[in-house]
Order: sequence, then C-alpha cells, then structure tokens
Amino acid sequence: MRIDAYNAVNQIYQTSQISKAKATAKTSSASDKFEISDTARTYQTARTAVSAASDVREDKIADIKARMAAGTYNISSEAVADKILNNISTLTF
Repeated sequence: MRIDAYNAVNQIYQTSQISKAKATAKTSSASDKFEISDTARTYQTARTAVSAASDVREDKIADIKARMAAGTYNISSEAVADKILNNISTLTF
C-alpha cells in the first residue's frame, strides 16, 4: 500500500523529527550556500515514486472482470473459507 511505503521511507530518514540548525559563529559571511544531501535526493526520488504508484492494480482487476464476463472465473469456496478464518484468527480484540 502506498501509505505503508511512505511511512517506511519516513522512518528510514526520520523526517518526522525536527532538527534545529546550529548557529555559526561567523556572521560576516557574504554569501549563503544551499546544498541538498544525497540522502535528501534519495528520499525525494522515493517519495515521488510512492506518490506516482497506483493503489489499485488495474491489470488484475481487468483480468478478473473479463473472466467474470466470460463465466470462467471460479473461486473455491474452501479457499474463501480458509482466508476468512485466517483473517479472523489474526484479529485482536
């Protein structure tokens, strides 16, 4: 899921923590300098990829719809029951 991937990237780079810039003793510097670290570039690339990714697998949905329309989409009732029981057993109350 997109949210999980985004949270994983945030945890890796700890972007939720606010870091304070250290004050420098030199105030007579005439020019400012802005640099982006390799870590920040990697994070930006990962964030762009996560936001561009789709939550839904369109190819899989189209395949299932086509098989349903053709009448060839068969689901084992035992497999459905097994998945329901597995999901119920993992729930915590």
